[in-house]
Amino acid sequence: MKHLENMTDEQLAMSYVEGNNRAFDILLSRNQSKLFSYIMFVVHDIEKANDIFQETFIKVITKLQEGKYVPSGRFSAWLIRIAHNIIIDNFRNEKAERFVDTSVENDLSDLDSKFLDTNIEDLFVNEQVFCDVKKMMNKLPVNQREVIFMRFFQQMSFKEIAETTNVSINTSLGRMRYAVLNLRRMAKDYDIALDLY
Repeated sequence: MKHLENMTDEQLAMSYVEGNNRAFDILLSRNQSKLFSYIMFVVHDIEKANDIFQETFIKVITKLQEGKYVPSGRFSAWLIRIAHNIIIDNFRNEKAERFVDTSVENDLSDLDSKFLDTNIEDLFVNEQVFCDVKKMMNKLPVNQREVIFMRFFQQMSFKEIAETTNVSINTSLGRMRYAVLNLRRMAKDYDIALDLY
């Protein structure tokens, strides 16, 4: 039998369904940071994010125990879809008109730019570009920001994004297209060079 640490998330989920509680602990440790980052990006409120995070894992446990998980796609995409639905339900209950506050405080500062591995001068330029992109992303409509976050920071496919947000793949692609066009327009309007070194 495969050692738990070497199993995929999907295999761990099925192992948990078969009664192995340690498998769920590993699933949680692998996915909690990514999931919480997504939730925090959307709601931008630490208390609300913690509540939604806990509610998501309660639903995940319930759905797994009820046999409602089918390992046909990535477990992480299934997990984010559950969180997305909980967020939508919460906003509906609050009768909110927007997903996130686009104020100065919502500057995406919790996103990490460590992927830039260059010399110190290039690093400075890249950090500035990344900072400019984050500021511009705050000005995008919420559905465009969400698809960019899922695609580039969660590495989700457009099919997974579509399933998570309950829209068609074409709608997801369209939102990405408009987001990129809007970012390019903003970069041009503010004379921002977006070249990474």
